[in-house]
Amino acid sequence: LYFSTVVRVCGCCGALRPRYKRLVDNIFPEDPEDGLVKANMEKLTFYALSAPEKLDRIGAYLSERLSRDVARHRYGYVCIAMEALDQLLMACHCQSINLFVESFLKMVRKLLESDKPNLQILGTNSFVKFANIEEDTPSYHRSYDFFVSRFSEMCHSSYEDPDIRTKIRMAGIKGLQGVVRKTVNDELQANIWDPQHMDKIVPSLLFNLQCGEGTESRSPSPLQASEKEKESPVELTERCFRELLGRAAYGNIKNAVTPVLMHLDNHSLWEGKVFAVRCFKIIMYSIQSQHSHLVIQQLLGHLDANSKNSATVRAGIVEVLLEAAAIAASGSVGPTVLEVFNTLLRQLRLSVDYELTGSYDPTSNIGIKIIKTHEERQLQEAVIRTIGSFANTLPTYQRSEVMLFIMGKIPVPGVHPALVSTGTRMIQVMLLKSLVQVTAGFQTTNMLTALPSSFLEPLLSFSLTEDPEVRLLVLTILLSLIDRHDNRPKFSTISIISDISVLKLKVDKCSRQDNLFMKKHGQQLYRHIYLGCKEQSSGRQHYETLYTLLALLSMELANEEVVVDLIRLALALQDLALSTDESLPIYNRCAVHALAAAYLNLICQLTTVPAFCQHIHEVIEVRQKESPYLLPEDVFIDNPKLPSSLEKAEGDVLFLQSKITEVLGGSGYNTERLATPYVPQYTDEDRLSKRKSIGETISLQVEVESRNSPEKEERTPAEEITFETLKNAIVDSVGMEEQERERRRQVVEKFQKAPFEEIAAHCGARATLLQSKLNQIFEITIRPPPSPSGTISSGYGQSQSRSVPVYEMKFPDLCVY
Repeated sequence: LYFSTVVRVCGCCGALRPRYKRLVDNIFPEDPEDGLVKANMEKLTFYALSAPEKLDRIGAYLSERLSRDVARHRYGYVCIAMEALDQLLMACHCQSINLFVESFLKMVRKLLESDKPNLQILGTNSFVKFANIEEDTPSYHRSYDFFVSRFSEMCHSSYEDPDIRTKIRMAGIKGLQGVVRKTVNDELQANIWDPQHMDKIVPSLLFNLQCGEGTESRSPSPLQASEKEKESPVELTERCFRELLGRAAYGNIKNAVTPVLMHLDNHSLWEGKVFAVRCFKIIMYSIQSQHSHLVIQQLLGHLDANSKNSATVRAGIVEVLLEAAAIAASGSVGPTVLEVFNTLLRQLRLSVDYELTGSYDPTSNIGIKIIKTHEERQLQEAVIRTIGSFANTLPTYQRSEVMLFIMGKIPVPGVHPALVSTGTRMIQVMLLKSLVQVTAGFQTTNMLTALPSSFLEPLLSFSLTEDPEVRLLVLTILLSLIDRHDNRPKFSTISIISDISVLKLKVDKCSRQDNLFMKKHGQQLYRHIYLGCKEQSSGRQHYETLYTLLALLSMELANEEVVVDLIRLALALQDLALSTDESLPIYNRCAVHALAAAYLNLICQLTTVPAFCQHIHEVIEVRQKESPYLLPEDVFIDNPKLPSSLEKAEGDVLFLQSKITEVLGGSGYNTERLATPYVPQYTDEDRLSKRKSIGETISLQVEVESRNSPEKEERTPAEEITFETLKNAIVDSVGMEEQERERRRQVVEKFQKAPFEEIAAHCGARATLLQSKLNQIFEITIRPPPSPSGTISSGYGQSQSRSVPVYEMKFPDLCVY
């Protein structure tokens, strides 16, 4: 009787339970291995759709049962509960789903907090399904902080079993991907781009990406992978990382890239370069192209922050910059173009300083790191390549600005006397190598705008230095700028070519802008070519480069007048090689002879004047028989056979100016100009480029000042200009040059050898004279204002103006405003 009563009471109480609880209970079978009762699940789903206000209670009850089953280790029922939750979540999209989601996330959190890998993976899979659902209504109070932290922790799992460890890490990666998808496009959610979240997400992805460092990224965009590849944590990580970066807006790039930089720093991954380059390849290919310059700016800032770090670290950052610049689209350097190059040039200069001083901080003796010269050299080469890579992404007008900017950074000989000569030379070489990279492949239609005086004049001044490497770099830069039709490789070596048609040269008619350029700068170029051949330290490479420069000028910028001047220059080079006053070594003389012969052979075929070609070929034939050491084939070789002297170089082995003038005059060329020997004009630039001491610098300044002093101008009488005066000036010009050169030598010698007291007294006297002249000028131009009370008498009976303060003076009404 008692048992019957209890059963009836329980049955009665069961009938009184809420319907949603009964429907939830009915989906659980007696044996969990049987799985979810599908028929009852359909009833529960229909009920939830019919009465959406009950969704939160259904979720709360399911959550209660799941917590109880987890505590009792009834994992079969846990799986059934999660499957039911997933189905309800997929089926119900209404305004009440937010409350249900809270219960769902509570259950997922319970599973993730478990120490059982299967439960963690189960919770992650449910969260990923939830993340793919687009909700109709936003949530204002939902937080994903726990999920970011937990999924990041799973990404770093160190579980003993490698298979289970891999599954846990993949679950963590999928979970992070789900968090990003759920929050990145919802402005009402917690901002996933905040540093507190990015500092967990990005390092977790990089950790898993690093585990498969040997696997290279095969394509710039994620492609459909096979099933086997989908199971790889590395491939999954890369897809997740790409998706994260692809969703980054303009203001979020910095927060996404900063953790990457910190991770590479903390794990010393810059030195290996491979992984760092791979990471930034993924970044550059994944972000929107218009945001590329933001990544580059962050890398430049990070390079500055590591300016006192080891050379290998800085070289790694520079290599990454090089790859980033190559990937970025044209113009991606951004609005601060010059700042990019300024940073790279600053790093180049710092590296040179470190190499010379041997320390990153010469003012401190504590914790000094050992500087390895070869590492600094590798860094310098990497910076130079990176400068060239950035320049290649720029349009022509911006590249011209960069060329001017770099030129302004190069220390000019004699202008920076305080600098150590070795350091100055190294900086000059490095910056000129940077210019070589920037000008490589440079194409322009207007030479006047591409090579303004502010760039060309300082560049040419370096071609007069005594350093052969610097001169060779300057010539290389000029070749890159002048060669607009890719003719340069055809003149890489000097030789006598009987028929230049085999070279297939590209020659266009000289434009008006080219004519203006040569009219303005032609004489400068000729003079520097002449002086370059005159340098005793010039070698085979220098002469080959000078020959290429002459050839390119003939094809790119030559009109009839320029052709005449170039022929005169070639004949002047022949005279230079014959002169005994220049003390040139035998090799240099033979090389200049060979250079002039090769160029005249080229220019005569370009002018297509038969008589001119005949004369040149006759001389070359004579040289081949009698003096082969005057031709390039016997000079520009590894072991040239040279004579002891060149006294026999006369007669038929020389090109005759009179003969060339005669044959070209018959073809309409300017015979008067052809008959005039070319003589280079020496300017102050020649001296400035060669001066070595501060004494010479001061002497030149004094010389210029003494020339322009007003005292000297007053003493100089006016001279009547007549025909005889002009005639005498022309005749005596040579003697005047000698006198001027001697006077300059005496001034320089005085400042080099005279005692310091004598120089100081001389400068002091000049300063006193200048002050007295200024006082005279001030007395004349600045007078005291007229006094209303007139004048007063001095003690000596002389009238003296009494100065009245301005505030006491009485001004007329018309003068007061």
